[in-house]
Amino acid sequence: MTVAPTETLAVELKGIVKSFSSNVVLHGVDFELRKGEVHALVGGNGAGKSTLMKILEGVHTPDSGETIVDGATVEIRSPQDAKENGIAMIFQEFSLVPTLNVAQNIFLNSEPHTGVGFLDDRESERRTRELFAEMREEVNPKRVVADMSTGYWQLTEIAKALSREARVLIMDEPTSSLTRTETEALFELIRKLKADGISIVYISHRMEEIFQVADRVTTLRNGKNVMTEETVNLTMDQVIEHIVGQKMEQAFEWKERHVDRTGDPLLEVSGLSAGLLQDVNFRLYPGEILGLAGLMGSGRTEIARALFGIDKIQSGGIKVRGRKVDIGSTQDAMAAGISLVPEDRRLQGLVLDHSLKDNLLLPLLPKLKRGGMIDDRRGDQMVRSLVERLRVKVNSIFEPIRLLSGGNQQKVVIAKWLGAEPDILVMDEPTAGVDIGAKTEILDIIRQLADQGKGIIVISSELVEVLAVSDRILVLQEGAVKQEMDRRTVSSEEELHHAVQSA
Repeated sequence: MTVAPTETLAVELKGIVKSFSSNVVLHGVDFELRKGEVHALVGGNGAGKSTLMKILEGVHTPDSGETIVDGATVEIRSPQDAKENGIAMIFQEFSLVPTLNVAQNIFLNSEPHTGVGFLDDRESERRTRELFAEMREEVNPKRVVADMSTGYWQLTEIAKALSREARVLIMDEPTSSLTRTETEALFELIRKLKADGISIVYISHRMEEIFQVADRVTTLRNGKNVMTEETVNLTMDQVIEHIVGQKMEQAFEWKERHVDRTGDPLLEVSGLSAGLLQDVNFRLYPGEILGLAGLMGSGRTEIARALFGIDKIQSGGIKVRGRKVDIGSTQDAMAAGISLVPEDRRLQGLVLDHSLKDNLLLPLLPKLKRGGMIDDRRGDQMVRSLVERLRVKVNSIFEPIRLLSGGNQQKVVIAKWLGAEPDILVMDEPTAGVDIGAKTEILDIIRQLADQGKGIIVISSELVEVLAVSDRILVLQEGAVKQEMDRRTVSSEEELHHAVQSA
């Protein structure tokens, strides 16, 4: 790690220690941000990234350590203190009011006033145009935020931070809700801000983005700084190795498992047709992990939706443990012992404003009723047991689910359905939107569930993940199974990729 001269540093954090109750989250972390630099902060699930930046933003107060801004030691004990020191954090969850226009959002709680004390909308709109002109962007200040794409929401958040004269921007997963085109536009804006001397901390689990925009990378693991290096001196595999503490090949290494297919299948699908699906046939055995691979629109998600009773089954049969079942609703699927971890956890798997406890217990409420009342004590015990089982990192089971990291949110979605004690677990993109450390944890959870005798169907657009956990793989195209592959016979990711492309 090269030590920069003090005068070139926008921010320096020295020996930062932070605990929540008896849980030490940060162990004497050092971090520095140069003026006009984009510095990527990466790490696995619960590594301490967000906690460190929330200390800089004034959301948390460190137990010990020193914060230096522009060469002077400061105490940042609130977001107002951060603002006064030119620091602003743009959180993963947008903080805009959709019913207000762009200018009103940017100057909310800091509105210009006329000489007689009225709100000066014209001045707000003028300053808004100036802010976007500085960013080399053109946005109508009068446009209502709800009518804009998420890309413009992100621009408005950045303009809001700059209106507070921020010289340091902390961006937490800034592309999580953006399209590819919007992401490219954001990268261009980041380069413009950097050229204007703005310093940016960029938190992301998307490795390819880091190599596109960051000058340096700092990796945290288990609350410690394990690496700070110039991006040009690193490879993606090296960064991943520092995040997970093992080489890339080891993190996604396939472990051959014994599956007994001599008995009756756990799940048997015969001639299934539902929407896009045409005459789909397959079997899933106890303790087996069945991977579904295919291009977008191949029918992977449609199989999950049909099995869980979301899409109407037009023809064909489904048997669970040799018994024919009729699945016309999600309740029918759950009664048959089938659960689904959906593709989009934020829209389909969680109620973001509710607590971890409430989210976990939603599908389990019938089990907790006693004499028409909910047994809260039993519910708390069940939640804590599931949190411990899946190693969900959370300060309290009553914490709002939106405050958890993506990896922990995904674990909660999995835990929620495990509480229903399914025989068959369908997992659609189970590691989507989580960091590399959380990916490896979730893949291990999948293996453990199969080892317990559950049948698992894994759907993933990342072929390396399909190969890492599957015992067998079905390749789909246009709603039909085109090829079945024994994982033992697949020699490389290239071979599976070719099968998917040529199916």
